[in-house]
Amino acid sequence: MTGKKILVKSYGCLPLTEDDRTANGVNMKTFLEEVNEKINGVAIQRCYHCRKCTAGCPLAFAMEYNPNKVVKMIQMVMKKEVLGSSTIWLCASCETCITRCPNEVDIARMMDVLREMAIAAGGGAKEKNVLSFHQAFLASIKSRGRINEPFMMVDYKLKSGDFFSDMGMGISMFMKGKLSLSSPKTRDIDTIRKIFDKTKNL
Repeated sequence: MTGKKILVKSYGCLPLTEDDRTANGVNMKTFLEEVNEKINGVAIQRCYHCRKCTAGCPLAFAMEYNPNKVVKMIQMVMKKEVLGSSTIWLCASCETCITRCPNEVDIARMMDVLREMAIAAGGGAKEKNVLSFHQAFLASIKSRGRINEPFMMVDYKLKSGDFFSDMGMGISMFMKGKLSLSSPKTRDIDTIRKIFDKTKNL
């Protein structure tokens, strides 16, 4: 031992020295620290892997890595694998996980953060249609303050290139009056757009 102070991250993360943190004069954070900072709530290392989140998740069957494993992968500094996975895009944010978690670890918020980090890193989304749907949804809100389903779906189809997969269902819903071409518009649309402007760089 050289006497150099070792900063050890618990729960399986690799040890970092103070020199590691200031490599090239830049303060380096671990993947775990980055995620916790953005969550700004209960630290995910409070998870003791009881797997209640995974047992209750309605989409765990379709995920590349289950929610419990994603937490462990963050702790093991597997940033590339996590941000490049389909799991973070399949989460429906139903919050069953945090409801069941004995330590109130907010898995749904964690998945939001990981999606944001994946986009910021330039890697895009492994589930590209999910990202296209999010973009179309938010564009509709920004434009009218409320959702106009037909126009939102047209925007989604143009973004995703998936033009015909559910055309029959859409026509059937329109014929039954389930979809309307007109929808109410928020009166104070400027306030909605100010919210988008204030949060676009968060």
